[in-house]
Order: sequence, then C-alpha cells, then structure tokens
Amino acid sequence: MSEAPAPRRRTPAPPREDLLAAAMGMIAERGLEKLTVAALGREVGMSSGHLLYYFRSKDELLLQTLEWSEGRLGAARGRLLAGPGPARERLAAYVDLYVPDGHRDPHWTLWLEVWNRSQNADADARTRQSAIEGAWHRDLVALIAEGISRGEFREVDADRFATRTRALLDGFSIHVAIGLRGVSREQVLLHVKEFIEDGLVARSP
Repeated sequence: MSEAPAPRRRTPAPPREDLLAAAMGMIAERGLEKLTVAALGREVGMSSGHLLYYFRSKDELLLQTLEWSEGRLGAARGRLLAGPGPARERLAAYVDLYVPDGHRDPHWTLWLEVWNRSQNADADARTRQSAIEGAWHRDLVALIAEGISRGEFREVDADRFATRTRALLDGFSIHVAIGLRGVSREQVLLHVKEFIEDGLVARSP
C-alpha cells in the first residue's frame, strides 16, 4: 500500500508589523508608485487576497503604513524631547526630525499620498490622520510651554505659536519632499531657525 502524501505545510503569514516595514521599504527603494498590493504580496510571499484580508484596500494599507512610520518617529521624538538639554536645543532637534531628508523622502512621500487620498476618506480614516497631526502638535506645545516656564522663551501663546510653526514646517517640507527647485533642506532649517529666533527666543534686556 502506498503511503498517503504528507499534508502541505502552510507558511505562516508575516506579522503585521513586518508587512508594514516591507511596504515602507518598497517606498524607500522603488518609490510609492511601485507599491501595489500585488507587488507587496510578492515581496512577502503572500497572495493579494490574503493581504486584502489584513488591509481591505490600498488606502488602508497606506494609512496603516503611515501610522507605523509615525510610531517610529514618535518614539524618536519622545526620546529627544525628554532629554536633559535646554528647550531651545530640543526644539531645534524637533525641527530637524520634522523636515524631510530631501526629495522623495519616503515618509513624506507617503504622508502626501495619504492626505491626497483623504478627500474621499471615511470618518475613521480622518480621525486617525488627525491623531497623527495631533501628536506632533501636542509635543511642540508642551516643549514651547516648558521653555517659557524656564525663561528660555518669551511669554507667548504656546498653542498659537506651535500652530504657526507647524504651518511653516509643513509648507517648506512639502517643497523639499517634491523637490521644488531652489528650496533645500538646509535653507528650510535656516528659515525656521530665524522664525523661532524672531518670535520665540527670549532677548536679553
């Protein structure tokens, strides 16, 4: 009697975090236009159908990848803001972390695509996107308020100043990320530094 064929062993699916890391890696290496559900499936050895079970749609895949990337940035931001240095130095580090590394920075490329798609997003997606922005804003407000309490910064409305600073950062960062001619990362950092010096840093009597 011939032996029954051995049952096929199913390859376990990668953890969700590995899928998101793979998606971000594809954006960094090949560009956002190359990230499709089918291409990601080939990258991680899963079918498109299996991936859609995890993410439901490409919009959801992109948003979850952005949330994963923001989680890593948030951890880095938390470490630098909790550091022992002066608030002024930590604010400069916050700005440095915020501004894209250059043209086609993968995190900012993804951020721009998710926000572009948000015109048709549902309420849940919009709430999650707002949570991303809110974390950056709250940390900046807290840092400015700390600097004011220590006498490093002028007495300003911390929330208002943070709103204006982030608007400046967002505008310049988009220019850097899309590779607008005449706008370099170094120039942006200088512009933001001057804005902070003029509006926030305490002056000696």
